[in-house]
Amino acid sequence: MDDLTAHAALGLALRIGESMLAVGASAADVTATVLRVAAAYGLTSCHVDITFTSLTVSYDRENAVPLTAVRIVRTSRTDYTRLQGVTDLERAVAAGGLDVEEAHHRLDRVVSAPATYRRSVNALAWAGVAGCFGLVIGGGWLEALLAALTTALIEQVMRVLARRSLPPFFQQAAGAALATGVAVLLLAGDVDVRTSVVVAAGIVVLLAGLSLVSAAQDAISGFPVTAAGRAFEVVTLTVGIVAGIAGVLDLARRAQLPLTVVDTSPAPVPFAVALAASAGIAGFWALACHARPRAVGLAAAAGALSWATFWAAGVLGAGPALASGGAAVVLGFCGEVLTERLQVPPQLVAVCGIVPLLPGLAIYHGLFTVVVDDDVDGGLAALVGAAAIGLALAAGVTLGEYLGRPVSATRDRYDERVRRRAMTTD
Repeated sequence: MDDLTAHAALGLALRIGESMLAVGASAADVTATVLRVAAAYGLTSCHVDITFTSLTVSYDRENAVPLTAVRIVRTSRTDYTRLQGVTDLERAVAAGGLDVEEAHHRLDRVVSAPATYRRSVNALAWAGVAGCFGLVIGGGWLEALLAALTTALIEQVMRVLARRSLPPFFQQAAGAALATGVAVLLLAGDVDVRTSVVVAAGIVVLLAGLSLVSAAQDAISGFPVTAAGRAFEVVTLTVGIVAGIAGVLDLARRAQLPLTVVDTSPAPVPFAVALAASAGIAGFWALACHARPRAVGLAAAAGALSWATFWAAGVLGAGPALASGGAAVVLGFCGEVLTERLQVPPQLVAVCGIVPLLPGLAIYHGLFTVVVDDDVDGGLAALVGAAAIGLALAAGVTLGEYLGRPVSATRDRYDERVRRRAMTTD
């Protein structure tokens, strides 16, 4: 193979891998995809290295210097339509019959395509996520409406801050502070609502953007560097949320506002209401991430399935972490089995489905207990419980995907080559 063709094929594999990694795909899936695309054009002796912010591919040529290329990964917003376009292109390349130049042109069209929905639709979707979550944790229609309006305001503020290139840590802190500030103002105005619902809904919207699932997948699949980078990003952004909430609560306490009346315990919710609201959370989250209508419907079904599984596990006596992990296993299994057949992004079912189970209220409860009630032990216990739920969700999704692979029968030798890295020490 001449150098020009080899460079073009290697560049295509790098660009496809970078596009997938930028929207949150796991390192194992990206590595297998890069190897598959390179092999489709005759580059069969390639080595791939991923370090969260960069992607390196080296083609070992016989009787010649190895050809190595590096591409920097710049994280962008989650866009399931773009991820689906890149995945479809990868399938077309692997099937053969698509030359390198045409593949580059198709990839250009995918990555440069405008957003699927307008900004107003995106803002309404985020508001829908918060409103439905307010219903799941026991709020009424007024609390749900206030949570939706507050989250819409948070989304607009964070969009302005992102446009001004403010680091994500401060964006998370500002969003959490805004949600808590609205709750404090409602308390100061003596409005008869559960203000903790408003804060918890805003926290869930901020938490949903974290790459906790991808970090767990990378750690389990044998990519410790990428997993460490994603995990550190998750921790940093979560600390931003904690700082925003704690700062506002401390200021309110110093102003002697009656924060002791805040109820941070979940209220009982009828099963039908919780099921419909969970479906709404997952569906609105997929819509906010620019999923197409068919994928939005599938995400809503995943949200309802996750809540039904969580509820059934709770009836059988499982604790919150175990019930959340069980629901995540079911979602991971269904996502692995169904996404290939339904032609939707592989992460849509699992990631959107676990959003209704994110521990937003538990985080607020822990911080409220530490900052306002001066109960460090009780607050830390609540925060540890919230962390356990998050880890159970991430690990459960990964386990479900592993269990679903023998059933789906869609993995090829490149997937198996990557997966063997997690089971060998050589």
